[in-house]
Amino acid sequence: MNFSKSPHLIQKMFDTIAERYDFNNNLISLGMHKKIKKLAVKKLKLNENSKILDLCTGTGDIALYLKKEFPSSDITAIDFSHEMISIAKNKSKNYDIKFLQADCISLPFDNDSFDVCTISFGLRNIENQNSALKEIYRVLKKDGIFMHLDFGKSSNFADKIFDFIVPPLVKIFYKNSIPYDYLLESKKTFKSPDELIKTFENYGFKFERRHDFLFGVISSQIMKK
Repeated sequence: MNFSKSPHLIQKMFDTIAERYDFNNNLISLGMHKKIKKLAVKKLKLNENSKILDLCTGTGDIALYLKKEFPSSDITAIDFSHEMISIAKNKSKNYDIKFLQADCISLPFDNDSFDVCTISFGLRNIENQNSALKEIYRVLKKDGIFMHLDFGKSSNFADKIFDFIVPPLVKIFYKNSIPYDYLLESKKTFKSPDELIKTFENYGFKFERRHDFLFGVISSQIMKK
């Protein structure tokens, strides 16, 4: 099955699923996505007062966990889905986080603006990943940290279980399975963590460390500018 990553279609898809996005994520991950995101944030070990940019923030989970873990940090979070940003703002209304609707391939920030950039479960949805990675590198300060978090490239039992349970659960609780058919397809065709590390290095980043979760089903790669 071939799914388009046209920015217009991806934006429309995420606007459409935004209202049920958190519920569906909790359902298909059995709540594990929250634990993994929290662990990934904890492993960043950032300095106090870091200036952080969270890309493809969706409904704001990573931005919120970053603020809770590093309360003195200045956090900006962007997504190009208006509906996702609206939900993120509401979820985080008691926290000082700046949410903006913006596109990763043309970031509205000056060069060398941030100490840290994070992107979680979002890079594989960007058609022009080349421009997105150049933009991330551009807005990071020298020695700045880039964390990427997404599915790993594994063929283990847990990964197969995920692929098996998602379609029926989504059909029962969401009715429209197209966005989650896209999820499974994009997961299968996305680069492995090792391939991603090499790609990031091609854009000038230096590999720092990698953390795998759920036996490699989810993986974070931490790079340095």
